[in-house]
Amino acid sequence: MKELEKKYRVGIIGATGMVGQRLITLLNKHPWFEIAVLAASGRSAGQSYEKAVEGRWAFSWPIPEKVAAMPVYDAAEVEKVSSLCDFVFCAVNMDKAATRALEEAYARTETPVVSNNSACRLLPDVPMLIPEINASHAPIIHAQRKRLGTKKGFIAVKPNCSIQSYVPALTPLRSFGIKEVNVTTFQAISGAGKTFDRWPEILDNVIPYIGGEEEKSEQEPLKIWGELNADGTEIVKATAPVISAQCIRVPVSDGHLAAVSVSFEKTPTEEEILNIWKNYTTVAQQLELPSAPTPFVTYFEEPDRPQTKLDRDIGNGMGIAIGRLRKDHIFDYKFVCLSHNTLRGAAGGGVLSAELLCAQGYIERKE
Repeated sequence: MKELEKKYRVGIIGATGMVGQRLITLLNKHPWFEIAVLAASGRSAGQSYEKAVEGRWAFSWPIPEKVAAMPVYDAAEVEKVSSLCDFVFCAVNMDKAATRALEEAYARTETPVVSNNSACRLLPDVPMLIPEINASHAPIIHAQRKRLGTKKGFIAVKPNCSIQSYVPALTPLRSFGIKEVNVTTFQAISGAGKTFDRWPEILDNVIPYIGGEEEKSEQEPLKIWGELNADGTEIVKATAPVISAQCIRVPVSDGHLAAVSVSFEKTPTEEEILNIWKNYTTVAQQLELPSAPTPFVTYFEEPDRPQTKLDRDIGNGMGIAIGRLRKDHIFDYKFVCLSHNTLRGAAGGGVLSAELLCAQGYIERKE
């Protein structure tokens, strides 16, 4: 996709956190978007961005020069921040009630919000997007605007990072009637906003608990696989499959690996599954969205792949890696899959969702 002559002006709310920092790296030379305003908590307001993240910049490369000198605004100054941009990404560290209130306040200024937070994910009129899977959910925005009393403002969210590897792998197999899924995820420390120097306790350790993660992993796919009701007022969650999840924190920097077992109403052959994955194309690739990987999913024939360190950056960190498909003694099949949690699972997924919403006409320039 060629660079636009006139880019969308973007705000980043929560710009000093891990996801906010990743958003800055992704948007620095984006062909459609330019960073127009940065906002964070009142503690950072009034400082240059470089000063606000001093000692906390999470990457080995430097802060982009233009961004380093930009002032940080108070995210609570909703009208001021909104006046400087066409839409915002939101990645704040606040409780759910406060996050929802903040996001709805921005939406009511007629500023679309693309959120990395969980506060609005399960609201029935908020699209929770994986653009390759459920771009058809975007029209629910019309119903949400009626609730909010807006003409252009709305909230769209991306799902939890834990589901981003196995939901793409399972989605094209739903025609066989997926009955049950058992999944264990092995999740990187960046998913907790941590680096090794800030979390030495994780070294040589595995933590078998991530608060709230298993519930999200079991419920959010059902909304992703849901459908708009007849009058387009809500997204009705799918009733199947039943998902049982365990989520485990492991000592790797980036990348969420999932071990999946699945049973079907009508069991496909291994060849059928592999052919479906090989030929899996989606609207994101058809629209040539800048962040959409081609291919969306990649299957590895090697018995020891995908590996987190080797394969998390597939498709510039936006692709899904799958391997080890084989028969299961309890379920029908089992396999492993991998996604980059702060790219596909967080900031990159938000950027791709924004690209989709721009392409569909839901996000417009204010000028």
